[in-house]
Amino acid sequence: MNAEFLQALKDLERERGLKTEVLLGVIEAALLSAYRRNFGTVQNARVEIDRNTGECRVLAQRTVVEEVEDPRTQISLEEARQIDPRYQPGDVVETEVTPRDFGRIAAQTAKQVVMQRIKEAERNMIYEAFAGREGDIVTGTVHRVDKQNIYVDLGKAEGVLPASEQIPGERYRQGDKIRAYLLEVRRTSKGPQIVLSRTHPGFLRRLLELEVPELQDGTVELKTMVREPGSRAKIAVYSRDPHVDPLGACVGPRGSRIQAVVNELRGEKIDVVRWDADSSRFIAEALSPAKVTAVEIWEEEKIARVIVPDNQLSLAIGREGQNARLAAKLTGWKIDIKSESQMAEIYSQEYAGYHGEEGGRGEES
Repeated sequence: MNAEFLQALKDLERERGLKTEVLLGVIEAALLSAYRRNFGTVQNARVEIDRNTGECRVLAQRTVVEEVEDPRTQISLEEARQIDPRYQPGDVVETEVTPRDFGRIAAQTAKQVVMQRIKEAERNMIYEAFAGREGDIVTGTVHRVDKQNIYVDLGKAEGVLPASEQIPGERYRQGDKIRAYLLEVRRTSKGPQIVLSRTHPGFLRRLLELEVPELQDGTVELKTMVREPGSRAKIAVYSRDPHVDPLGACVGPRGSRIQAVVNELRGEKIDVVRWDADSSRFIAEALSPAKVTAVEIWEEEKIARVIVPDNQLSLAIGREGQNARLAAKLTGWKIDIKSESQMAEIYSQEYAGYHGEEGGRGEES
């Protein structure tokens, strides 16, 4: 090692933020390990790199004692004072023991240490850059696809879109552009692992915020949302400004805003409903696009019975119960949907039962 090596370290400090003094300390520790490994010594020692010339020296360390028991780690007071009369018992004497061919070992070791530190620094920089973006949308190019995972080139790093985070039915090929939700950044021995998602509700939220300025500035608030990725989603929105229609803001002129989100989600239908503090009205809204006649609620049990016109029953329930299921998740209520004719029959039975009981009591009296 020489002055050019020191200059290279200073250049690394300037370009990559690797502190020269820290690097030199790590190199000295690595050189000490290399010295012990290659020369089989058990004596105390340290390695010193001259900060001006880059010269590398190995210094044996021996403790000053009155009577020497181990000459590899101890030196007599008499011998120490021949070096410097000021030495006292307990002091440490250093003498150079640099092997003849240690320069070659030092150069190799230093190179390995620096390269490892550069790699670690790059990994840390990537981790810090992406860890601060968890919850954001990232854009990349499909790098490769295996049986389950999709690997995405994000520029400085590679992200993985696991099978569990892929929208059912979506297919990607190498070279395709893709947008995804940055779900998590994990530290691993091989560097940061960036986990992506296209099924997370946060992905839908971020897409909406990109398309709807009123969501970004807080005029419209997205109160709650639910998704069945690739199929359907429901979002409940509320406007802080009475002059701003939250539904119109999210849907956009001729449906342009919501359609842009639907296109990104490959056709996933999105119901935008109006959030209401009144549970009955909110439940009715949540069953959109079905029209609701009435809502009966039991607050303590969080159960609601919803009455709809006969021709709206199948729409309210939805295919395989999806609309009712999503509405229940959106509102947090257990929802029982009945048609008007079903309720008429229930009321009729209840009425008949009530009067039957009255008649029975009358006969007894």
